[in-house]
Amino acid sequence: MSTRVTLLAGDGIGPEVALAMKKCVDATKVKIDWEELCVGAPAIAQFGTPLPQAAIDSIKKNKVAIKGPIETPVGKGFRSVNVQLRQELDLYACVRPARYIEGTRAVNTKVNLTIIRENTEDLYAGVEFDLYSDAAKHLIKEINSLSKKQVREDSAISIKPISVFGSERIIRYAFEYALKSGRQKVSLVHKANIMKFTDGLFLHTGQKIAQEYAGRVAFEDVIVDNMCMQLVQKPELYDVLVLPNLYGDIVSDLCAGLVGGLGIAPGANIGTNAALFEPVHGSAPKYAGQNKVNPTATILSGIMMLEHIGESSTAAALERALLAVIKEGVDVTYDLKADRNDTTAVGTQEMAEAVCRKLRN
Repeated sequence: MSTRVTLLAGDGIGPEVALAMKKCVDATKVKIDWEELCVGAPAIAQFGTPLPQAAIDSIKKNKVAIKGPIETPVGKGFRSVNVQLRQELDLYACVRPARYIEGTRAVNTKVNLTIIRENTEDLYAGVEFDLYSDAAKHLIKEINSLSKKQVREDSAISIKPISVFGSERIIRYAFEYALKSGRQKVSLVHKANIMKFTDGLFLHTGQKIAQEYAGRVAFEDVIVDNMCMQLVQKPELYDVLVLPNLYGDIVSDLCAGLVGGLGIAPGANIGTNAALFEPVHGSAPKYAGQNKVNPTATILSGIMMLEHIGESSTAAALERALLAVIKEGVDVTYDLKADRNDTTAVGTQEMAEAVCRKLRN
């Protein structure tokens, strides 16, 4: 019996890395029925929106999806498709492993941790009011009437909602993830020394939930700026990090930098009724169509997808094949070479094909 999976190739380099991942997953002989839908820039041209309803409906129906990167305009244009998908499907838990892979250009070989990022609240909730808009003027007036700390009239406003409900389910997810994956400690990351009510709520919720897991999973809380320093200096001290949305986004990129870059950083977005897997990196449109970029992050995301659908042994086999190719350093893209100008570097598809050969041998 096959598993039906929604495949959203994305834009920029998305179609290339998605194809590489698809080759590798298909090479495992696991029966996947891919339902491919158009999103991102191609969907804007065809449907007038980067996220057609058909894509959302497909994920709701199939309950499992994997996507390539999709460009997000900076400061203008459409809202992030990634954020829209997470909110529309209530994919509240973003899971981003970061670990050293032999053969990569890692800054630190001692990194082996997982970031659990809350995906639906915080400043990414999208509750914003534009400069000089009627809504912003009204809100500023109300805030200034309620607080001694005054907001300047020439301000744009973003709201940072942190709820008990959202905090409880992501923190509990982190503890359950630690138990399931054999991790020893959950570190809750916050800025409650400054944001005493929002981050304070997140912290106090975590302290309460930690009591339920006492004796099974260790717990600590760490202020976010201190955590960034600790991760650079002593990443081996950390196991599972649980963070509000914005900090999770930033810290996950920091950890990706420690282990060799976004090209090897996979991710999963998990909800009660659906799961969406994706590389952490962006769409890099300047490299589109060049068959040049590293497909590792998307292949690793495919491995996470296989684990999610119950194909753990197959996922492990594909991971071994991928890691062997990276360790050998022969059939790898330019960024995985010791010298990025090495003329023996292969393309995106050629690296994927090397993984497939290793899998078959």
